[in-house]
Amino acid sequence: MEFWQAFAPPAKGDEGPFTDRYAAPMPDGTRLMLPLRDYGEIAVAGFIANQAAIRVAQRIGGWMAQAARGLGAEVVVGMPTLGQVFAPLVAEALGHANWVAPGWSRKRWYEAALSVPASSSTAPDARRLWIDPRIVHRLAGRRVLLVDDVISTASSALAGVALLERAGVRPVALLLAMAQGDRWRAAWPADIPVRAAFATPIFTRVPGGWLPRAGSVPTETLGDVSA
Repeated sequence: MEFWQAFAPPAKGDEGPFTDRYAAPMPDGTRLMLPLRDYGEIAVAGFIANQAAIRVAQRIGGWMAQAARGLGAEVVVGMPTLGQVFAPLVAEALGHANWVAPGWSRKRWYEAALSVPASSSTAPDARRLWIDPRIVHRLAGRRVLLVDDVISTASSALAGVALLERAGVRPVALLLAMAQGDRWRAAWPADIPVRAAFATPIFTRVPGGWLPRAGSVPTETLGDVSA
């Protein structure tokens, strides 16, 4: 099966060991096929949102919106690049007329004070995250929901938090498509809840492939995974 193109029912072999792919459980009991990325002693399940089928992204966006209900979010901020696959879907589902899109490129009228350095586990090279000063007023005094695709080590999401602080706000929560393992927890601020549509474990090498590491993924999927 091609990666992230369709949901499938549970099947024999979903319990592992796994070699190059993992059928990730979804909130409705279906599975989404994800590639395993070999990092040496561990592996993680990958998800590239802008390569997913449109209907897959829409359904995950719907689960994310469900997970965000009750937070009272007034503005959705979508992290570039892949968080911006889901931010408009979530904003629309929550009844918002628009959303806010930071970016990696600087326009002529951007201000250095509204930017922060950023990196991620999949794009470790240093770069800067910017927000348009002409739309910062949308954030002032409002409950802001930060949206991203995946959290792994938390480096990119923390850059999003830092950028919002430059704009004078602190997010009420971080909303994700996928929480990838537990490596992000030690670095994440305790006062910002993390909610996700689904979660995947860290995998440990075993004879014949990989198995989930005990305790590396929350038992929750739809909802709060920060505890």
